[in-house]
Amino acid sequence: MSLDGKAAIVTGSGRGLGLAYARELARLGASVVVNDVDQSVADEAVAGIRSAGGTAVAVVAPVGPTGTAEELVAAALENFGRLDVMVTNAGVLRDKTLWKMTDEDFDTVINVHLRGTFTCVREAVGVFRVQGSGRIICIGSPTGQRGNFGQTNYAAAKAGIVGMVRTWALELRKAGITANAVIPVAATAMTETVPYFRSAVEAAARGEAMPDFFRRDLGFGTADDVAGLVAFLASDAAAGITGQAVGIGGDRLQLWSHPEAVATEYSSGGWSYEELTARFGDLFGGRLQSVGETFPPLPEELRPEELQPEELQPEAEPAPGPPAADPDPRAKRRTA
Repeated sequence: MSLDGKAAIVTGSGRGLGLAYARELARLGASVVVNDVDQSVADEAVAGIRSAGGTAVAVVAPVGPTGTAEELVAAALENFGRLDVMVTNAGVLRDKTLWKMTDEDFDTVINVHLRGTFTCVREAVGVFRVQGSGRIICIGSPTGQRGNFGQTNYAAAKAGIVGMVRTWALELRKAGITANAVIPVAATAMTETVPYFRSAVEAAARGEAMPDFFRRDLGFGTADDVAGLVAFLASDAAAGITGQAVGIGGDRLQLWSHPEAVATEYSSGGWSYEELTARFGDLFGGRLQSVGETFPPLPEELRPEELQPEELQPEAEPAPGPPAADPDPRAKRRTA
């Protein structure tokens, strides 16, 4: 199946992951509205799609405000006469630990990622409900699934996006509209300076395949590795798939579970402070859930020679205790 005759919007598609999504949708026949905040970047993206035989127009505007959502949908209808797919990818980072994060740091990330997803999808659904079909594809992150040191704002936004997707799947099922989240792990400008991923990023820059350790063990690949999943979820082949969070990166494809209780206990009359104090450790102490992501050590042959041992693994879950100093930003794992 192709996407011939369909029209799509991809927010934040001037470069990186968003551009890969827009190119793949266009390659398969969809007409695409490209979005970026930089006119020259958006124009270059459109030119690249057109030179490859695709159809695209640009809307230069920041995602978040309702006005931008209206402009994006209007561009699809005015230029292509229809809208079938909304991909919400636009985002920014303002990484800081909780005690250093300002209101502006928090609000900026929430406004673009979370509010921008909400306003764009709400506007698209107005069209989808009338025509009785549509595809909503929202970009999440492993940080939203498990948390990450120094990313309170980003984790909240990405977790919220997946929560909205599940809700929209319920609300829109009878209208023939699907809503899914993609959880990508890919090399972008944000990972270029992370020592742990250097061998993979350098291989990609040379046009070579990333080592199997990255592509298979970590599920870490290129932006193009993610684009096929976005196109699949946009297609008629995915008509029966909704409310899902699907992870992809490198050679790995994953289906994330919905949050479920991992242990349940009962006490007649309820749980008092005294009973919880006496019994909680025995009941749940061995079943407490981990947070964040822990990565295996780099194989010897992939270790950059000049790096110190502590730089060879991204930031892991901090041990409980007093606030620690901000980690070296070079050691932080940043993915979409």
